[in-house]
Amino acid sequence: MPSDVLDTPESAYQIVTTGSGPKGALPLTDELLRHSPSGNLFGWTQNVGMGWNPALLGGKEFTILSTHGGLRAEDGTPIALGFHSGHWEVGLLVKAAAEEFARLRCVPFAGAVTDPCDGRTQGTAGMYDSLPYRNDSSQVMRRLMRSHPTRAGVMGVATCDKGLPAMMMALAAQHDHPTILVPGGVMLAGEADHEDTGKVQTIGARYAHGEMTIDEAAAAGCHACASPGGGCQFLGTAATSQVIGEALGLSLPHSALAPSGQPIWVDMATRSARALVNMSNRGVRTPHILTEAAFKNALAVFAAFGGSTNLLLHTPAIAFHAGIKRPTIEDWTFYNRKVPRLVDALPNGPMNHPTMRVFLAGGVPEVMLHLRELGLLELDALTASGETLGSNLDWWAKSERRTRLRELLRTRDRVDPDTVIMSPDAARKRGLTSTITFPRGNLAPDGCVIKSTAIDPSVVDPDGVYRKTGPAKVFIRERDAINAIKGEGERKVVPGDVLVLCCRGPMGSGMEETYQVTSALKHLKWGKQVAVITDARFSGVSTGACIGHVSPEALVGGPIGKLRDGDLVQVIVDRNKLEGTIDLVGDATGNHGPLWGSAELQARAPRPDLAPDPALPADTRLWAALQHASGGVWGGCVYDPDLIAAKLAGAK
Repeated sequence: MPSDVLDTPESAYQIVTTGSGPKGALPLTDELLRHSPSGNLFGWTQNVGMGWNPALLGGKEFTILSTHGGLRAEDGTPIALGFHSGHWEVGLLVKAAAEEFARLRCVPFAGAVTDPCDGRTQGTAGMYDSLPYRNDSSQVMRRLMRSHPTRAGVMGVATCDKGLPAMMMALAAQHDHPTILVPGGVMLAGEADHEDTGKVQTIGARYAHGEMTIDEAAAAGCHACASPGGGCQFLGTAATSQVIGEALGLSLPHSALAPSGQPIWVDMATRSARALVNMSNRGVRTPHILTEAAFKNALAVFAAFGGSTNLLLHTPAIAFHAGIKRPTIEDWTFYNRKVPRLVDALPNGPMNHPTMRVFLAGGVPEVMLHLRELGLLELDALTASGETLGSNLDWWAKSERRTRLRELLRTRDRVDPDTVIMSPDAARKRGLTSTITFPRGNLAPDGCVIKSTAIDPSVVDPDGVYRKTGPAKVFIRERDAINAIKGEGERKVVPGDVLVLCCRGPMGSGMEETYQVTSALKHLKWGKQVAVITDARFSGVSTGACIGHVSPEALVGGPIGKLRDGDLVQVIVDRNKLEGTIDLVGDATGNHGPLWGSAELQARAPRPDLAPDPALPADTRLWAALQHASGGVWGGCVYDPDLIAAKLAGAK
């Protein structure tokens, strides 16, 4: 018998079976006893049972929900690891906020709905749960918020790719209460010779092609995370979501991209608790902040930062829960044509500053100062500070915080802050281009997206147009595409190819994130000579001629599911006009043009090997069906109960 598992130590038998309970008495009144729900009264009983001083009951109660994960000792060492660094330290923010609520004689409650890591699940079946998780966790968060019926307001603390959008969706749904978002910040920048957390995810592909040794790969993999907490050092989905949260007015000014674990990061949580109490006292509710003006500001700031294309999924979802019209492709295109990109940050370049430097250079409010000069902001929008955006920017322009942090970047890190966040004229001279383009064509009749600012300039023609025509290599499974990129197996991806990855949309794989493919091509010397077309999505750190969100997806009849190896595919992306096309134009017999391609696709049957991934969970299949009935990818992959109910009724 395994005695070390089954035997009980003697000390464990020292069991106490009764207790006297807390001392004192609840501060009840005749009014409370006669008219309060029994749940409110029993809640007080449990509060003192958990150790809260009965004399302090009766103050305003605030819910703090976070995405905290893992278990840390008091000195920060791990007892149990989190799924990722982004939720590893956020418990410190919760603690600081709770202490401030208590100091203000309020009663804080804390709960957590932790989140997965898209980096950890790259190339695995875990990725099939990534985007569906966002909807599920946001639903649990909303249920938890409503399960604290005596709340006077809600604080959300979150950092990374799915937990933070889920939190913003949940906060947006709090129409009767004030809310505030505390972003979990970013990792510190690595030392000069260390790889960032985006590049390090390509060590397998680079090793397979002999571009690094096993010792170099081992060292790079060990050093990339420069601090134990915070989102990755690049302007991916985590960092972009923080930026969008602040641009919407949900966070205090200069909250996004703060260095995790640092005093300025902890202070943000303390001040956020103060701000939430002030909003509650003034009767400010979430709909006063999440207005149409707020979403216009968010789209403008997204364009100026050059953010992750995953926000095309998350921003409409936040708007849906806020009761605001969801941004359309036309809205995104309008702002990307009108707003110049001003931020030089990983992965967009040209200098590829880590996000920590963007924070020191002034972050969101610094970018907004430039946008205000261009007349591109809705300055009357109310924010979580209790002031309008215009008032916040007036403060920021003259603040000691701005002066000291920008000077710190200049003197200690020897980086000019005006080369990280640029004026429009400077950005134009440095060659920064607008963020995203939405091509159409016979392969994407309902649209697709490319982060056009991240195409390698060396493959863009002098007129600012990326043009490529090449033979398709079609893959149904991401692992087969990765093997072909690594040069393994019978089919190999080579310079000049157009890599097509289909059956990876919502119906096929939960719309997995294919950073494993795009990052490998970015960091292989010949990768810029390959274009990628997929009905999946990309990581925010992806670069290159990578076209995703191809719609309709293959498994709902999209023409991408009719392509065959050797088909000639033409990609044109005008980075100046933000226009583009992706078309089938020929086959082994030659290039016959897009009209021929349209007729050919119309005549073809779908590929016989189209099928959902065999490992696709039933939960994800349900998510895919529900979001498809609710407006699909361009609607934010949400659940719209009215649309779903109408379609179910129509099916009877």
